[in-house]
Amino acid sequence: MTRPTSRDVATAAGVSQATVSLVLGDKWRGRVSERTAAHVRHTATTLGYRPNLAARNLRLGSTRTALLVVPALTNEFFARVYTGAARIAAEHGFGVVLYPSPDGTGPARDPFPSASTALDGVIASSMAAHALDAIGGDTELPLVMLDSDPTATRASAHVNLAMADGMRQITEHLLTLGHRRILHLASAVDSWTFDVRAHALAALLPPHAELRTVRAPLTVTGARTAMETALAAPGTRPTAVVCDDDILAAGTCKAARRLGLRIPEDLSVTGFDDLALATAVEPELTTVHLPAERVGEQGMTALLAVLDGTPWSAPDLPVDLVVRASTGPAPA
Repeated sequence: MTRPTSRDVATAAGVSQATVSLVLGDKWRGRVSERTAAHVRHTATTLGYRPNLAARNLRLGSTRTALLVVPALTNEFFARVYTGAARIAAEHGFGVVLYPSPDGTGPARDPFPSASTALDGVIASSMAAHALDAIGGDTELPLVMLDSDPTATRASAHVNLAMADGMRQITEHLLTLGHRRILHLASAVDSWTFDVRAHALAALLPPHAELRTVRAPLTVTGARTAMETALAAPGTRPTAVVCDDDILAAGTCKAARRLGLRIPEDLSVTGFDDLALATAVEPELTTVHLPAERVGEQGMTALLAVLDGTPWSAPDLPVDLVVRASTGPAPA
């Protein structure tokens, strides 16, 4: 069967090819009535019309493709970011290529022989701006940074979460419960987002509170090992552990059980992210919910604005503390 063309759609709809191009190219507003646009789209769908993307991209000098670079595919947070970005991209006729950086937050390698000819822009999640230097080369592809240093000059736009406010909510929750001896289980990953959490926690605690920091790899096993050592160390034990991530919190819970500590009677534990893991552990985890899909949606929206030459800015996305059974009053 012969593939229907835009001329076939125009003939069937009783409109000009120019009108079909405007409607299917999503440039009809202000030029074509909404009723006509709906009629053209319905006709195209009925005929089974599919645009020749290669020809269109060659004509427009655009691939309508964005690259989403994430530190890892094993973390559910980044999968949700992709879901949000892909949803907005599809609404605008774009595709999103998901690329896990081989070195995590280290320098990302260019996944294409020439990214500038294969991509319209890059969205990078939780990475330093210099990590993207290999992608785009001298062509300076538009770059939207997610959950990253807002002062990075390489980026065309930023989308951030209110991480400091999330740590404020955790701190106030624990202080209200009477906790004054707190251990911060910090991620060993060198990242702006984790630095923000550490600085916020230190600044929010009152002078008479005790704060100790232990770093661990971002794995359950790494967190468990670090916390077994920290909790068994001589001296006064902390009454609460504030973890940079739900994965670290899960490791902390395992360490506490191995040492015979009850959660939350002997030790309160908090996380960050609100992954599915947060409700899989027992007791369920008090944690900060991060709207990952919204991050992806706003990241793609920002990139589209940059490509359109429109200035883009937005306040940090709000985050919310979800209180569950892993926190309770400080032990006497």
